[in-house]
Amino acid sequence: LALSITASPVQIRDTLITLPISRRINISSTINLLQHDQSRATALKTAGGGTFSRYAGSIAVINVAVSYVAAVGVGSPATTYNLVVDTGSSNTWVGANTPYVKTSTSVNTDQPVSISYGSGSFSGTEYTDTVTLGNGFTITKQSIGVASNSTGFTDVDGIMGIGPLDLTEGTLTNAPHTTIPTVTDNLYSQDTISQIVVSVSFEPTTSKTDTNGELTFGGTDSTKYIGDIAYTPLTTTHPASYYWGISESITYGTTIILSETAGIVDTGTTLVLIASDAFSTYQSATGAIEDESTGLLRITSTQYSALKNLDFHVGINTYALAPNGQIWPRALNTYIGGSASYIYLVVNSIGTPSGQGLDFVNGYTFLERFYSVFDTANSRIGFARTTYTTAIIN
Repeated sequence: LALSITASPVQIRDTLITLPISRRINISSTINLLQHDQSRATALKTAGGGTFSRYAGSIAVINVAVSYVAAVGVGSPATTYNLVVDTGSSNTWVGANTPYVKTSTSVNTDQPVSISYGSGSFSGTEYTDTVTLGNGFTITKQSIGVASNSTGFTDVDGIMGIGPLDLTEGTLTNAPHTTIPTVTDNLYSQDTISQIVVSVSFEPTTSKTDTNGELTFGGTDSTKYIGDIAYTPLTTTHPASYYWGISESITYGTTIILSETAGIVDTGTTLVLIASDAFSTYQSATGAIEDESTGLLRITSTQYSALKNLDFHVGINTYALAPNGQIWPRALNTYIGGSASYIYLVVNSIGTPSGQGLDFVNGYTFLERFYSVFDTANSRIGFARTTYTTAIIN
């Protein structure tokens, strides 16, 4: 299994660049969804101790399990690449499948570049080139990694990283203390957008191929959320502070699952991962058992009917995953190696106990229920409810 995403042409709304993103399931290989997400979490925590070059090299390569990909043009004339949209990294690179095509705008910097993501890696050479988002909205001299080797990226062409700038430090082999302006940084510096803000809208889907999301550079799209966006400051707790990290606590009904602690919001993770002690409390509260085939928690129909809200407390605001938001889409069970008749929970263990400085990952299954805003200039993340927050679709 690999879930990936393609994109339609962008639109400009005032100073906004809006890029639709869609999800598709690739069934060319068998993927353990939980193993992929836990391996990524391990790598993120390890890299948080320094730079991406310090990722643990002993983690097994696992093909991308669930990814959300935008169609991005590189070069002039542009070649289109399907790139994973990743808030947990900040480099942009191509060549995992579709080869890089040199054009008149391609400049080889002769700088070796490499990144290991825990669930995959790439190495190659840095170029600068023109990047096109849809019909004519371009970034000139954008750093692009051109892969000569890559592992773990099935049916996608690379990554468009929209994480913090500091995540690029250590990725240039011969310039380990150099940072590389991201796509978002360059859109701002080249006066294409007025704010260093990226907003993400996902919608729950039970289809293996579906245009179910939108990536907006430069601000927010008010048609994608309800009410106001509530912001919370980025955490200063290490290593969550290395990423899009925040503080939150989690309750299940009236049961405290996780006391307030630091973690991250991550488009590159599918599940909601929580500290191992919190996970044990959640499993006990729901009565779920571990499914041998998928590693996910499994509940009966009776237990599903009795599920309570899983509440994420961020600042003074609470974001509730209703019972339907806590389960994997049953129509997609077989694509993750499960049984069509079972009910699987999307909450699982991050693999370490609380108190590690990165005790949760709010992945796609959280983000598909809430509009999210990544605001670099003001060092904050915002959430808002959507028409899909309480949708019964899974």
